[in-house]
Amino acid sequence: MTRFQLLGAAITTEALKIRRARVGVATLIMLDIGIAVVCVAAVLGARSDDAALAAKLGPLVAEGGWAGYLSASAQVTAVAGLLGFGVVLAWQFGREFSDGTVTGLFAIPVPRRIMAAAKLLVYMCWAFVVSSGLVVSLLIGGASLGLGLPGSDIWSLLARQYGLALLTAGLAVPAAWAATLGRGLLAGIASIIAVIMLAQIAVFTGLGAWFPFAAPGLWAATAGGGPHSLVSAGQLALVAPVAAAFAGLTLQAWHRLQLDR
Repeated sequence: MTRFQLLGAAITTEALKIRRARVGVATLIMLDIGIAVVCVAAVLGARSDDAALAAKLGPLVAEGGWAGYLSASAQVTAVAGLLGFGVVLAWQFGREFSDGTVTGLFAIPVPRRIMAAAKLLVYMCWAFVVSSGLVVSLLIGGASLGLGLPGSDIWSLLARQYGLALLTAGLAVPAAWAATLGRGLLAGIASIIAVIMLAQIAVFTGLGAWFPFAAPGLWAATAGGGPHSLVSAGQLALVAPVAAAFAGLTLQAWHRLQLDR
C-alpha cells in the first residue's frame, strides 16, 4: 500500500473512533449548545431587574444587541473552546496509552507518524463541524432573545466568531504533544489548562495581542478598541506557525515513540 492509502485507512479508523466516542459528542454539545446558552443567560441577566446581577453581567454585553451578545460569545469561546478542543486532542492521543492500545499500534503496518497525522486531520474535520454548529447555535440564541435579523456588520462579527473557533482549535494542538510525551490524558489536559492560565495573564498585563494563545479571543471580542484590545493581522498570523510547530512536534514524537519509555 502507498502512503496515501495507509493515511486513508488510518483516517477511516480514527473517524470511526471519534464518531463512536462519547467525548467527541459531549464536547460538541458543550461547545455548540453550552456556549450559546451561557451567552443567552448573560444577556438575560444583564436585562434583569436584579441590580447586582445586571451590574456583574453588564460589562460582558456592554455594547448591547447582537454586538454585545457576540462579544460575550467570543470571550466565552476563547476559554471554553480551548479547553474543549484540548480535551478531545488529549483523548485522541492519550487514550492509546491509558487504554493500553498503543502496544497494538506497533504491530500494524501503518507508520506511527501516519497514525498521528490521521488523528490530527480527523480532529480538524471535527473542529470544522463544531465551529459551524456554534455559529448556527448563536444565531438561534440571538433570535430567541429577540435581537432581530442580523445586519451586514453582524454577519462580519459572526464570521469572526467562526474564525475564532477554528483558530482556537488550532491552538489546542499542544495538548496532543503533551499527551504523547506524558503518555496519557491528564498530561494533555494539564497542558491546555496551563496555556489558558498563561493567556489570561498575558491579557491582564496588556500583552495578549502578542501572545498567540490569547490574540484570537481579543481579535474576535473587539472590533477595535483601546491599545490593549487591538490585534493586528501580523499578530493574529502568529497562530498558524505556533499550531504548525506543535503539530510537527507531535508527529515527530510519534515517529520516535518507544514502548519502553
